[in-house]
Amino acid sequence: MHATMPLLQQGTFPALRRDRLQTLQVNLGYRCNQACLHCHVNAGPTRREVMSEATIDTVIDYLSANPLASLDLTGGAPELNPGFRRLVLAARALGLHVIDRCNLTVLLEPGQEDTAGFLSENQVEIVASLPCYLEENVEAQRGKGVYEASIRALQQLNALGYGDPDSGLELKLMYNPQGPDLPPPQDALEQDYRKYLLETFGIRFNRLLTLANMPIKRFGSMLVSKGRFEEYMQLLRGAHRDENLGQVMCRTLLSVDWQGYVYDCDFNQMLDLPAGLNDGDRLHLSTLAGRDISGEVIRVADHCYGCTAGQGSGCSGAF
Repeated sequence: MHATMPLLQQGTFPALRRDRLQTLQVNLGYRCNQACLHCHVNAGPTRREVMSEATIDTVIDYLSANPLASLDLTGGAPELNPGFRRLVLAARALGLHVIDRCNLTVLLEPGQEDTAGFLSENQVEIVASLPCYLEENVEAQRGKGVYEASIRALQQLNALGYGDPDSGLELKLMYNPQGPDLPPPQDALEQDYRKYLLETFGIRFNRLLTLANMPIKRFGSMLVSKGRFEEYMQLLRGAHRDENLGQVMCRTLLSVDWQGYVYDCDFNQMLDLPAGLNDGDRLHLSTLAGRDISGEVIRVADHCYGCTAGQGSGCSGAF
């Protein structure tokens, strides 16, 4: 795999500082039942990095000591971590909103038959990856058979109440482009998703979120292999909008890796750029309990243009 960090300049992206921390985003490990082309984590079935029970305890201790609004769980497939449910229950007991970034097909894996029910019982918001509403495009990114399994998982979630505006069970779908292009306008694309999925499969969801592909890890390596890395970076830089800087996710979110070390965002985590809380030295979550990190410097490099290009992009979709 081609390394992309040496190709990303550090100095042209505008300086950023943190606002009040609202969300702890925790990567429970890089193990996944899929190996998608666009994955910025380079997750897959052969990955062995999984957050330990002791580190999950550290996360729970941090949540107990800091007044946050949300716990955002990601991976890999976060549901494959044996401590996933314990962490969800602890966060819900603290009154936090919990988000599960789900690839959908994991809900059909052996041993996961009751996961959808567990999520609904605990009112966990699901952000589900479905990079297109058409089978051909999904399988080009995610592999043969993934589309049909994703549709079955969505129907299972709908049967539990997800996607029903009166149920309180939020189901959001996540779109990303097929290649080195910016996402189309989010609202218009959402209407296309709604019409096709409802008419074809009877599927309902609450919102569509669009996410730009980041020029790092598996997707970045693909761009390098095809000689399109600099072309994509020029597209991102040229589409930058200063007005998006106030809404980038890193200003109110802290990312935690599977070992408990902290980063300004999930993308920086994948590039091994530690949070800018201690002059770039790597910090463990266990050292931050009760610390106010408002106003701290955020580590930036040119991949950050992926969040400020065009309509903006992040874990919560377009701005």
